[in-house]
Amino acid sequence: MASSFAPEFSLAGIDDVQDFPWSGEGSSMSWERYKHLCDLMQLGNKAFRENRLDQAIEFYSRANNIKPGDPIILSNRCAAYLRISQFLKHRPPSASEYRPLSGLDPTTHAGLALKDAEKVMSLQSNLATSYILKANALILLEKYELARDVICSGLQIDPQNNSLLNLDRSTANTFTRRNHIKPQRTDDYDCTLCLKLLYEPITTPCGHSFCRSCLFQSMDRGNRCPLCRTVLFISPRTSAISVTLNNIIQKNFPEEYAERKSEHDSLTFPGVDLLPLFVMDVILPCQKFQLNIFEPRYRLMVRRIMEGNRRMGMAVIDSSSGSIADYACEVEITDCEPLPDGRFFLEVESRRRCHIIRNWDQDGYRIAEVEWVEDSYPPEGAERDDLLDMTNKAAAFARQWIKDAQEAAQGDRIRLAELFKAEGMMPTTRDPERFSFWLATLTNRRPSERLDLLRIRDTKERIRRALLYMKAEEQGCRLQ
Repeated sequence: MASSFAPEFSLAGIDDVQDFPWSGEGSSMSWERYKHLCDLMQLGNKAFRENRLDQAIEFYSRANNIKPGDPIILSNRCAAYLRISQFLKHRPPSASEYRPLSGLDPTTHAGLALKDAEKVMSLQSNLATSYILKANALILLEKYELARDVICSGLQIDPQNNSLLNLDRSTANTFTRRNHIKPQRTDDYDCTLCLKLLYEPITTPCGHSFCRSCLFQSMDRGNRCPLCRTVLFISPRTSAISVTLNNIIQKNFPEEYAERKSEHDSLTFPGVDLLPLFVMDVILPCQKFQLNIFEPRYRLMVRRIMEGNRRMGMAVIDSSSGSIADYACEVEITDCEPLPDGRFFLEVESRRRCHIIRNWDQDGYRIAEVEWVEDSYPPEGAERDDLLDMTNKAAAFARQWIKDAQEAAQGDRIRLAELFKAEGMMPTTRDPERFSFWLATLTNRRPSERLDLLRIRDTKERIRRALLYMKAEEQGCRLQ
């Protein structure tokens, strides 16, 4: 962000900051520390008066670290946040083409100002200053009704305060205009990419507005404005939503807005029975692996998943039918690293299997309606005891099998890393079904064999097959 600001619009009651008083601090602070605190406040106030607001905030924050909760320090820092927010809020988008800014957006600055103002109010609820600060922050956040409530409370304390009276007149006029001027529904409120009502609109520095998710998808293919082709140095994920435009849409077209929200939520939070699919390979539960996401359709899918429950399905094309197989495995993204070229580097862990009832194309990737599948678990009695006994014996065999494989792999660091990772993923034998899947991951099976393992509903049968695979490979077994 630029180091100097020259705001065009005045904030009521924020013309200047308070000087920090020189006084004894008793035993709570040494004289050297107190002198350093006063010097920081002097430097901060000088920077504020010269419109070097970033520097002023830095000095006030350092002072706050020395003496947390001081109302003068918090009030002055709040005023600096308000000044920056007001400047950025009224800065024309075209100015970014000549002098781009970086850093926090106006809404974030106003939010920080509101936090400081609320702290000041808790310390000095009998002074009009705290109400002026909080009201200004709420106005910048376009929360006019809350701002009016704060102004009314402040006027009860100081009925003749000019700043509060000016704020009261300003918010009354704004509130009246917002309640009586209702814009007509035109395509001016439509996204030019999806041709639907704007949802979570982002206005680019070149002045064009798009749905945030639509701009996501567009910038997968390049970093230019979809309309005027201006190069955009922004990230749709971190860019602030246009608060004014979003509020106008939400207030004046509530039913259509609710439909758009429902549609968006269905994409981001598919629900317990809907799952976005990454079509690549057959995965079994109890696996941990890495993925490099580079296709635009899957980059869009990952963005939506990361805003929701971080889960997707891993599926494969069934060679016998040529279509997506009837069984898949849910995986959870445990780590997501966005790369500069738009790709994602993911670390995922497989969770549970599902049966795909139907699937369809949505925005280029597959969505499936699924039902979650579990093995039939025997009730209390001899049959359950037999299953637990079989699981414990298989676990003892697996531990020895891994130990022997580790000894045989001395000097092969990749092989050892695979074995240690598999050993660390071993589940408890009190969950025989999950253990049976882990046992099956120890050997490298063909996709068709892994798909058969997903389809099996008998835990004992899956353990038997896994043990046969391990014994067949003996010391030469290789992990997936």
